[in-house]
Amino acid sequence: MRILNTIPVWLLAFTALACSSTQQVPTAGAENIKSIVPARSFVFRAQTVLPMSGRTRQVAGDGYEVIISKDTVNSYLPFFGRAYTAPIDPSRNGLDFISTDFEYTETAGKKGGWEITIKPRDNRDVQQMFFTISENGFASLQVTNNNRSPISYNGIITAESSRKRKK
Repeated sequence: MRILNTIPVWLLAFTALACSSTQQVPTAGAENIKSIVPARSFVFRAQTVLPMSGRTRQVAGDGYEVIISKDTVNSYLPFFGRAYTAPIDPSRNGLDFISTDFEYTETAGKKGGWEITIKPRDNRDVQQMFFTISENGFASLQVTNNNRSPISYNGIITAESSRKRKK
């Protein structure tokens, strides 16, 4: 009889633990987002990859991000999908590139937030990166490529990169 009385307690504790372990990543804060996005000084951290074909993949915590500054776009994103041509340098997989010559267009979002389009001029593969950023720091990114199928990412906007910057 005593075991039956403790089962609901264990069930309640297990349920509370399971619910608290869902991935909740703190964003940079609404006030901080309102300053870093217009200043072109933010980091998009990918949490989910949505390829055109295949399954959705969770990648949070793996350092997959796009670092945006006024003069540079550093992309460290995975790619899952179809490639139409073989890469020139097979050691550079995914969407890893640095662009210093790009077109940057920022518009106000329909429900607040921002829509940002980046068109690298010095990258043969990536045609366009389209960010949709909410005021609370959640974001989506759609990447259109010349030699690969389109791919989308969901993630968050932060002020700091998880990568160690090279000096």
